[in-house]
Amino acid sequence: MTKAEIATIICDRVGLSKKESSQIVEIVLEEIKNTLEKGEDVKISGFGHFMVRAKNSRRGRNPKTGESIIIEPRKVVTFRASQLVKDQLKKD
Repeated sequence: MTKAEIATIICDRVGLSKKESSQIVEIVLEEIKNTLEKGEDVKISGFGHFMVRAKNSRRGRNPKTGESIIIEPRKVVTFRASQLVKDQLKKD
């Protein structure tokens, strides 16, 4: 699903124009991104929980050459689905 598809669904269900719907989608995603950039979690009730995790440096291997390398520490975003979403996926 794309942002454009989400905006179209909002347009159809709420009755806003496509431009307004697109702006709402952009604003919501921008706020989620800004919150994660600050290192804060984002919880969306009934959907899931986005978290920023710090990964330590570690030894890795270049798959092409087999050469051993050090992978630098970094931050990653993880997502944990809510129980409602998990239950819905089990039904299908």
